[in-house]
Amino acid sequence: MELKFYLFCLADLALIATSLVYGVKFFKRRNCLLGFEWLITTFSATNLMINALTGGRVFYSISLFCDAFSRGFGVPVITVVGMMAVTHRHKPSIVADVVYMVGALAGTLMVWTAGFMVEPKPYFYLVTWSLFSVYLVYVVKRLLSVGEKRNAVRVVLAMISTQVIASTYDFYHIPGDDDHTIFYIFALLSWSYMSVSLYYAYRALERAQEKEMNLNRGYTIGALERNPQ
Repeated sequence: MELKFYLFCLADLALIATSLVYGVKFFKRRNCLLGFEWLITTFSATNLMINALTGGRVFYSISLFCDAFSRGFGVPVITVVGMMAVTHRHKPSIVADVVYMVGALAGTLMVWTAGFMVEPKPYFYLVTWSLFSVYLVYVVKRLLSVGEKRNAVRVVLAMISTQVIASTYDFYHIPGDDDHTIFYIFALLSWSYMSVSLYYAYRALERAQEKEMNLNRGYTIGALERNPQ
């Protein structure tokens, strides 16, 4: 086997590990949307690994469908709504979480199967991911506003790398990379880095949010003590 095959397996294993670990961490933070999307990525990467090791086409098809889910709705919609818990104090109810998940699945099935989406599909994925990158610019701005420069830099790197992947995914093939293995190595590593950097960005903004709430609570208590009824 060629070296690039082993590098591919290592990159895929990295994505499986990071998305699984941090997906579970998001569930522990009671953010079901982000946990769900991260575990969808784990499932996709796992099927991709099985396909690479066994050649089973069904596993590759499952991975492609999960990939379409993440590119079209999982990251641009579910991840954004999940991150809004710390950027906009927007925390959907459990029912709303289920609606988002079912809606994203239904949207993916439509894009995946509809004949009229065959030609515009690559552009649809590019537009949705680009909108996600725009949202990440806002996340970076929020991180900088609370003094989290390192996390801001990490998010910028994740944004740039994944946007490059999204912009070339269906439009450019690396010369000599007929089976797209080299491209997938970079894509898997970029997604792996994103899964980690967004978790720590989330935690940084969550801590800043909690600190602000504690300060406001302190001010309120102080005001009551100074002006008892």
